[in-house]
Amino acid sequence: MTPRTHALKACTVATIANQPRCDVCGNKLVKNGKNSAGRTRWRCKNCGASNTVSRPDITAKKQFTDFYRWATGKLSITELGTPRRTFHRTTAWCWQVQPHLEPTGEQHRYLMLDGTYFNGYCALTAFNGRHIIDWQFCDREKVASWTLMLQRMPPPQVAVIDGNGALESVITALWPEVKIQRCFFHIRQTMIKHLSLNPRTVPGQQLLTLTRALMKVETKEEADHWAEQFYQWRSMHAVTLKERTYAKGKSVARPSYVRPDQTWWYTHINLRRGEKLFHGLLKKEQLFQWLDLASVGEVLPRTTSPLEGGINAGIKDQLRLHRGLTPQHSIALVRWHLYQYVENPKDPWSFVQQQHWAEKPKPKIINDDSIGPVLYDKHFSWHDGNGVQKGWGGR
Repeated sequence: MTPRTHALKACTVATIANQPRCDVCGNKLVKNGKNSAGRTRWRCKNCGASNTVSRPDITAKKQFTDFYRWATGKLSITELGTPRRTFHRTTAWCWQVQPHLEPTGEQHRYLMLDGTYFNGYCALTAFNGRHIIDWQFCDREKVASWTLMLQRMPPPQVAVIDGNGALESVITALWPEVKIQRCFFHIRQTMIKHLSLNPRTVPGQQLLTLTRALMKVETKEEADHWAEQFYQWRSMHAVTLKERTYAKGKSVARPSYVRPDQTWWYTHINLRRGEKLFHGLLKKEQLFQWLDLASVGEVLPRTTSPLEGGINAGIKDQLRLHRGLTPQHSIALVRWHLYQYVENPKDPWSFVQQQHWAEKPKPKIINDDSIGPVLYDKHFSWHDGNGVQKGWGGR
């Protein structure tokens, strides 16, 4: 092998740049036309070695750009102009890229806290009315999950929640000075669940009317008037709320919530649940914090609808457009969806590292010993008598 041939085979690109260097002598390579495939040919003036330079970083950026457009948009793979199998093969490494948030330590006026479920997982989100502050993935809303997310951020002045018991207990433990505002929409939905839209009793009808009036409260005076009306209703129907039904033999039907050994139960249990909901919110001062803490000209939120109806609803829409994803891929897609709503988001390509696209995913190797004996296979077995038969078969 001549030195020139050796140089031709040994010449590689040391760095990915517009001015690559020869790996043999270290001098800069210069352009030397194009090859039959249309790619630029590079030549070393010192040793005469020639080679074509590939730019895997540019290829990876194009693949990631297509993946990001597909994951965060409404375009299908066909509309991107790439064959489906080619797209899945070339963008398989993109699922490893995950955006992350850098804590700023900023204290917000209020935060809307809520969780939404998808594909067997739950995404906990914190929203300040304009941007996503933080998120946390878990299996369900529980104390450990909320604690992990809330301890990463400074406490706000007001926390708007939907009434999740685990979230309220975590806020009370971690942020004892934070005021809690219960979501009016969830209050209304809970009251409808207890009373239905057509209550049969007069107290139930009046309580449903109070619930609808609560949705129209706009000032502190109206809030005080509503609370006075509720306490009047509570004292007016105190006897009805305490009515009991006693188990006398098998003639009295037992509700599903009554234990077999229970001798009595409250007759109007759903009415009592509605009364306890309003009474508890007024006692803990979680009903009108959006009015009590608002300054002149300021409007504090009283629902979590901007978070649930906007960002969380968009999660469901994106998963519906990309249905069929594995749980791990669903989490990655939801992560990119939430990152679009953070304040001052970075370029998605900035989260890509060279090891993401340089290392190809290794195929799964199946150990034949762990499979066990082959009971059904596509090959013939001589032990079963399946093979090439020779000789006279006889008649």
